[in-house]
Amino acid sequence: MTKTLPNIFFCILTISAAVGQTNFYDQLADSALVLTKQKVRYDPAYFQIDYPNGDVPPDKGVCTDVVIRAYRKLEIDLQKEVHEDMKTNFSKYPKNWGLTKPDKNIDHRRVPNLMTFFSRHGTVKKISQDPNEYQPGDIVCWNLGGGTTHIGIVVKQKSRDGQRHLIVHNIGAGQVLADCLFSYKIIGHYRYEKVKNNSS
Repeated sequence: MTKTLPNIFFCILTISAAVGQTNFYDQLADSALVLTKQKVRYDPAYFQIDYPNGDVPPDKGVCTDVVIRAYRKLEIDLQKEVHEDMKTNFSKYPKNWGLTKPDKNIDHRRVPNLMTFFSRHGTVKKISQDPNEYQPGDIVCWNLGGGTTHIGIVVKQKSRDGQRHLIVHNIGAGQVLADCLFSYKIIGHYRYEKVKNNSS
């Protein structure tokens, strides 16, 4: 009887560890939420930035910078990922800006480019009016009208009525938490986790 005790304790410890674990998308949602504590002024200016792991000044940014910064907290550099994909697949990306080659300073900071990248390398999820379809860590893109697109991250917190997850985004007032999932026309819904290369 006593011989089985170590196995029982091992099972209990394993279960406890599993309960305490957080999956990638929960971590991404938490990273986005942390960004709301960073004071940021909306600034769509073009910046010359480092490469890789370049970022605009920490007190400035737009909607895409929320996504970029959240992923960077999990050691995923969307600047590098998007730039490398565009270098070899430039024709597959939008031509909205008249560029003839990739620009590592700005490409990853444009919503249509992120939509293309997530479509190519992530999971394209259903677009619907069912709030249950949108889970923490999901990336949502909207059309604001007039050719303006927008992007944000779904987090764990819910609306006051408990019906919808909230969004961390920057639509002009900085990196904020908002109940805006269905406030605009949804045009993209993704999940993206970089596949690690185990060959090394």
